[in-house]
Amino acid sequence: MTVLDDRIEMAESSDKLSLDAMFEWLEKMPVPEGYKTEIVGGHIFMTPQRDTHWDIILEIIEQLRARYPRKRVKSDVRMDYPGHLNGFASDVVALADGARRDDRGRWHHADVHFVAEVISRSTAANDYGPKKDVYAAAGVPVYLIVDPYTAEWHLHTLPKDGTYHASVSFGFGEDVDLTGTSVGLTLTTGDFPRD
Repeated sequence: MTVLDDRIEMAESSDKLSLDAMFEWLEKMPVPEGYKTEIVGGHIFMTPQRDTHWDIILEIIEQLRARYPRKRVKSDVRMDYPGHLNGFASDVVALADGARRDDRGRWHHADVHFVAEVISRSTAANDYGPKKDVYAAAGVPVYLIVDPYTAEWHLHTLPKDGTYHASVSFGFGEDVDLTGTSVGLTLTTGDFPRD
């Protein structure tokens, strides 16, 4: 099958557009190694992974491991969220105790305790905008945005009626106090690298 055949097939099936179909198309595309793909509101985004990005992700994962077993902490794993065609591969996800995959082998957004997104220049608007709104609508209790360009973190909690009702921001070096949330620990940010 050629790229033209794929495009014709996509155009003919656009009335039946689904996340599964879109991800199947992505699997056929020559996505460069080192890029992650997501679908936000029906739009496909490919983001290059950088060392700084990965170092922050790993730092968060290592700290979450104090409370979450390895199998309940995920990175870059597809999860479908409410709204129009939202299939995210979040940088870090911590799942609730008892979280189970559905019959298609996917984790359910209702089991998400915590999401962290590390900003990339090309997709920062998604993390600060539509993805934040989708996480709030899905009832994700804790959403952390880490921005290595400004050396700041932004914590969003208390989701209700599609919005987060509590937000706090500080610079790297200030701890992220999650002790009063479902996460139940404090993240240190002093070792987060800056871009």
